[in-house]
Amino acid sequence: MSNIQLYSLGSPNGIKISIALEEMGMSYDAHSVDILKGEQFSEDFLKINPNGKIPAIIDTDGPCGQAIPIMESGAILIYLAEKSGKLIPQNPTVRCEVMQWIFFQASAVGPMFGAFGHFHTYGKANCDHPYPEARFETETKRLLTILDERLQDRTYIVADEYSIADIAIFPWVMWLDMFYKASEQLELESFTHVMSWVKRCSARPATIRGFDVYGFNEIGK
Repeated sequence: MSNIQLYSLGSPNGIKISIALEEMGMSYDAHSVDILKGEQFSEDFLKINPNGKIPAIIDTDGPCGQAIPIMESGAILIYLAEKSGKLIPQNPTVRCEVMQWIFFQASAVGPMFGAFGHFHTYGKANCDHPYPEARFETETKRLLTILDERLQDRTYIVADEYSIADIAIFPWVMWLDMFYKASEQLELESFTHVMSWVKRCSARPATIRGFDVYGFNEIGK
């Protein structure tokens, strides 16, 4: 059994951890948590993440050799990067930049893209008013504009070096097209720097392996 036990599923937040683990070359055991069946609310899972959300991990060889459960994808990415010494800059100033973009994803990209996706894809059966989808579409485009400007003269989000900041964000952009089928509505192709960056990130071998863990074996083909 590997030290890292991953409890997740194929979602923007869930998939990023398997991608990071593959990039870092860390061995892990992947366990699927079927959120459609409510497995995230099981007694055993709530011991790992009291919030009942994926992803979560248990590192059986945590600090001082003790097992430690970790919830929240941003916190997991930071923990794994610090443990492996990979995908996180050692320069304090650049490291601070990475942290800022991790929190940008957690506070803005995830909630806003997720809310847009909900009303665009799933919410219409319960809400036929145009306001919610329009509200989150506007905010999604605003955030994409921020990313596009950031990537105008950069290969990756921070200092032209692939990091956990990229892994935190790019799956969310992919989901706008792959699952929400909103590429045309959001005019994704107009965000040329973002889309080029997503292609670079998604073509990485570790990304393809990370997606394949949860059955997305067409990524990168």
